[in-house]
Amino acid sequence: MSMSDTLTLLGVFAMAGAATYLTRLSFIALEGKLRLPAWFRHALQFVPAAILTALITPDLLLRNGALALGFDNHRLLAAIVAVVVAAWSRSVGLTIAIGMGVLILLEML
Repeated sequence: MSMSDTLTLLGVFAMAGAATYLTRLSFIALEGKLRLPAWFRHALQFVPAAILTALITPDLLLRNGALALGFDNHRLLAAIVAVVVAAWSRSVGLTIAIGMGVLILLEML
């Protein structure tokens, strides 16, 4: 990688970091000064779940760029077990432990 490429990459990282920081700061700075509509405040509670779903779903459903819904998709099977455990127990720790245990067991088979 040349020095020019390194500086370009560093600049992109710096700008992305600044944009993220300023976006977060805007909500903090405007807190109490701007009254957001009730529907918007209500919708904000679903943002973390939506982001997590968007990050996890491709890893669960795709293998080598193709949809993988069969029994050979160990991550999907472990995720299904984890969802059942989460619904049954309401315990984050137990859900993670059993989900990872199932994934490790399936990978070892």
